[in-house]
Amino acid sequence: MASSPPTEPTEPTEPTEPTEPSEPTEPTDEPGYAAGRASRHTSAPPGGTDPSGSAEPAPVDWEALRLRAVELMERAYAPYSHFPVGVAGLVDDGRVVAGCNVENAAYGVGLCAECGMVSELHATGGGRLTAVYCVGRDGAPLMACGRCRQLLWENGGPGCLVMTPEGVLPMSEVLPQAFGPANLGGGDARP
Repeated sequence: MASSPPTEPTEPTEPTEPTEPSEPTEPTDEPGYAAGRASRHTSAPPGGTDPSGSAEPAPVDWEALRLRAVELMERAYAPYSHFPVGVAGLVDDGRVVAGCNVENAAYGVGLCAECGMVSELHATGGGRLTAVYCVGRDGAPLMACGRCRQLLWENGGPGCLVMTPEGVLPMSEVLPQAFGPANLGGGDARP
């Protein structure tokens, strides 16, 4: 399986005011950036484009993704665990897709928030996830479970950026040595 080159860190900038999702910016005072870690990723992985069709990747508005994830978290159906989760993802064409967890009395068939987000991704035209922000009840970054890391890998690939409690990391670090379509011997080797 081919992997993308490591993502180069960008230099921090002065704090910016939050903007509308249509005007992506880089937050500099966002909680969750790990000190000393190259976590100020601001662009889509190689090959992503902004909505205008430019070859340059669109910057990630992490605050807009966080706010959308919080909005969906508030709609979660979690009567058993009382642990609502919301997630929002930026698609390579500029769309934002989102989801929330939906529990069931048959505990094993509950759906994680990422499942809802990936379902919306495909229901609204497909594409590749370039950035993902998942939150719990307090609105802070929440790490995806193992099953959901696999979903993110399959729908975003190694360069998809994920906000984690340790800061922004590419999927290649969130799910190292990932199993993917190429391991199955052909077909759509998406990542």
